[in-house]
Amino acid sequence: MGGEHYAARAVDLVKVYGSGDTAVRALAGVSVDFGRGEFTAIMGPSGSGKSTLMHCLAGLDSVSGGDVRIGDTNLKGLSDNQMTALRRDRIGFVFQAFNLVPTLTAIENITLPLDIAGKKVDKDWLTTIVDRLGLSARLDHRPSELSGGQQQRVACARALVGKPDIIFGDEPTGNLDSHSSGEVLSILRAAVDEFHQTVVIVTHDPRAASYADRVVFLADGRIVDELAGPTQDSVLERMKSLETVR
Repeated sequence: MGGEHYAARAVDLVKVYGSGDTAVRALAGVSVDFGRGEFTAIMGPSGSGKSTLMHCLAGLDSVSGGDVRIGDTNLKGLSDNQMTALRRDRIGFVFQAFNLVPTLTAIENITLPLDIAGKKVDKDWLTTIVDRLGLSARLDHRPSELSGGQQQRVACARALVGKPDIIFGDEPTGNLDSHSSGEVLSILRAAVDEFHQTVVIVTHDPRAASYADRVVFLADGRIVDELAGPTQDSVLERMKSLETVR
């Protein structure tokens, strides 16, 4: 596949923490592509390497071996400044801890990455996102005045507003009740279906995974399975079989 077909890819990715006798292989040769305009969920037992994989893909963690590409850009050999610029310009993040700035209003939090980058905000796009996320009446509120679900939707808007090549979510619904988590997942789904974004989330929740186009399963730092068109039940079944194999 040429670079135009995938938003990110890992090739023989190895990540080792520590050295000598205490070395831990968090990733043991992972190769996976994330197609453009596709929603992928990464799942696996705890300690399987799923968060490490996401952090390596997003350039938040260095790799011990293999390659990570965002589009045609190989992260290997990028300087710190180039890596910072790549993350700022081409990657959106939604984390479990919303990472909002408490002293800024919702709208200031949403446009913060663009402000830092000195980029113009596309007003029409911003309005579309804010409307879709039901945040229009909340834009002047600070995070402390918003519910958990609203804070997470602000974090989603912030990830979407710069039109990144790829959006990474690390347990993006981890702290939310089922109503709020449904809202956040349908936004990510809409980002893919309507706005042709690419979304990759790490989750332990079969319901969250059922929103994805496919699920990639990790165990012991390796990809052990993949599931297209996942449902809550098919994901649960697959997770059970992974747990029993270990």
